[in-house]
Amino acid sequence: MSHFVFQGSSALTLDVKGRITVPARHREVLSATAGGELTVTKHPNRCLLVFPRPAWESFREKLLALPMGAEAWRRIFLGSAMDVEIDAGSRVLIAPELRAWAGLEREVMLLGMGQRLELWDAAKLAAHEDQVIEQGMPDALKDHVF
Repeated sequence: MSHFVFQGSSALTLDVKGRITVPARHREVLSATAGGELTVTKHPNRCLLVFPRPAWESFREKLLALPMGAEAWRRIFLGSAMDVEIDAGSRVLIAPELRAWAGLEREVMLLGMGQRLELWDAAKLAAHEDQVIEQGMPDALKDHVF
């Protein structure tokens, strides 16, 4: 897999069928690295993880190698994973079960997070970011130059 990094955010709207349009800036990378094949699964913060298929396969291998003590987390990630493809209209269908779990209604945010993307309900993301900021910066970042 080539070295790519997803970053930045895109405000998107779920259509009536539960699809999002993949932002143009991500389409080329997703086509080149994954042939438009993605895997969507749950994230513990009640958002969704969106992996290009090769990145998902790497993550899945790590999950499968974990000891039995991690079985509940493996169930969350693997048990809810859905393989999807970017259609001819550059859209991705988000399964109703995953939309309901993450509380995705209409206004959503797609965040680039390195080798993966996260899909959030826009209001939940804003509330989550406020909560993170209120907790203060972790020690690992306090001495970092910005």
